[in-house]
This record gives sequence, C-alpha cells and structure tokens, in this order.
Amino acid sequence: MKRLLKTALRCTLAALAIGAGAAQAQTAVCYNCPPEWADWAAQIQAIKKATGITVPPDNKNSGQALASMAAERANPVADVVYYGVTFGIQADKDGLVQPYKPANFDRIPEGMKDPSGKWFAIHSGTLGFMVNVDALRGKPVPKSWADLAKPEYRGMVGYLDPASAFVGYVGAVAVNRALGGTLQNFDPGIAWFKKMQANSPIVPKQTAYARVLSGEIPILVDYDFNAYRARYKDGANVAFVIPAEGTIAVPYTMSLVADAPHADNGRKVLDFTLSDEGQAIWANAFLRPVRPETISAEAQKKFLPAAEYARAGTVDYAEMAAVQRAFAERYTKEVN
Repeated sequence: MKRLLKTALRCTLAALAIGAGAAQAQTAVCYNCPPEWADWAAQIQAIKKATGITVPPDNKNSGQALASMAAERANPVADVVYYGVTFGIQADKDGLVQPYKPANFDRIPEGMKDPSGKWFAIHSGTLGFMVNVDALRGKPVPKSWADLAKPEYRGMVGYLDPASAFVGYVGAVAVNRALGGTLQNFDPGIAWFKKMQANSPIVPKQTAYARVLSGEIPILVDYDFNAYRARYKDGANVAFVIPAEGTIAVPYTMSLVADAPHADNGRKVLDFTLSDEGQAIWANAFLRPVRPETISAEAQKKFLPAAEYARAGTVDYAEMAAVQRAFAERYTKEVN
C-alpha cells in the first residue's frame, strides 16, 4: 500500500510539474505594457484569445524597461519589450535584443524599423497637451508652450520625467525644437524646464492618465491618443491641444529580448501586434498604426483636423537616440 501511495504521489507531482511547465510555456513577459496606456488592456486580451498566450501587465516606463533588461542580461526575464523608438535603438546598441521579423514586417515603412528586425514600429503618436477642461476651474485652455509657464497654471501642469520616460524625453525634444533648439543644442529646452520649475510642475515617472481624469493633473504633456481615449471612451471633458509653436510625432516600437526565456511565445505576440486585428486595436485606441490601412473612417473622424497636425514634425530618430543619455544627464544636473 505504501508503495502504491508513493507511486501515486510521484505521478501527481509529475503531473503538477508538467502542468506548471505548460502554464509557464503559455506566458510571454512584456516589459512596459501598462493596461492604461495605448489600450494595452484590449491588446493583451486579444492576444490571449487569439493565441492562448498570457501577457501579464507591466507598468514600467521605457527607461525602466531598458534598465531592467540590462540588469537581467545574464538571466533575462522579459520575452518582448515595448518602448519609444530611441530606447529600441539603444537596446540594439547595448546588445539586449535579438532580430525577428514578424508577419507584415515588410509593410513597415523604411526608417520605422531596424532592417534585421531588432526593433520595429507598431504605432505612433503626436505630442501635445491633454487638458481636463473642468479641472481648469474657468481658466482658458492653454494653446502654447509659453502658456504653460504662466503663473495662472501654477501647480496645474504635468509632464513625465524627461530623464526616464520616453514621453518625457519626447516632450523635451518637442519644446526644444519648437523654441528654436536642435538635437545638438538643448539650451532652449533646458531654459523652458527651468522656467517651469518656478510654476511647481508635477513630474511623475509612469503614465498619469488616471490622474488627469481625476483632475489631479489638469494639464499633462502627453500624446493625442490618450486625450482622445479620455474624451471618446471615458466621456471626460478633455481637450487635446497641438501647441502653437509646434511639436513632433514619434513611433513606439517592440523587440524580441535577447535570450528570451519564452522566445517562441514572444514571436507570436509580436506577430499579433502587426496583424490586421492587432493594428486595428491600436487604431481604435486613436493611435496611428504603422499599417495605416487598418485605420477605420470612424476612428479617423475623432482626430483633430489635418491643418492642426501640420504643426507636428519629425526628427532624426537615430540622432534623437544618440543624444538622449547626454540630455538626461544635463536635465538631472541642471533642472531636476
């Protein structure tokens, strides 16, 4: 009897181990896939339904994701990663990602992908002001970068940490460019941040979407897609403003992590994000999918007119990546 019990116990433990292994095999860890950002919540659900792969939510920002990958280089935890284009370029330089060309890779325009597939764009956004109109308490909606430094908006303006979060760095590049700077001269941008310090800005490190909806941050330097989501999906009285002096549009990218523990599952996740269904999810979340043919006419109607977007330019993303660390060091030293 004891022998039978021991045999049964061994069989049970073996079955549990196999089950645990199977469950683990159906996971793909994605760094920086927060449910509140870019409707990753819907994307994660769709991935699970289509592939059976669970992608646990992760609330890192781009800089934190890159730092974690570097720290875990000898024993990677993540399988795939989502981050701003400059971080994708840096991850490639640091040897933290491996090449993979997902389905529909050939449909990604040149300049929006590494030729070998070490990073590739999945969608893009245009930077501006996400404004909770009700939280302004009667003050006018700001229309320019200069407006944000006015005393009437003291303690009401937020922007993500430019030294850590990609959207924060995009804001720095945008305001610097709008005020006459270049990627080789951040003096105008640094001067603006110094001026903003006197206006008590709110500077979180992670996405602050919910804090705008609650009115805690009435004005946030953020992307168009978050503002449109707040207005059209969450029913908030939120306006999106493309500043009068100009701004930039930038792509967000994904990569397969080097020596990913569940690389095959990671590849399936990346395939899905560029599929018709995956791209449509981005479009319905008011992002510009890298495959523009997937944007519905209904989603397109909710964007500001093309004349407004004419003030949004682009920059050399490789150069933007090359100067990012130097900017972060200068910002930390002179502003933060």
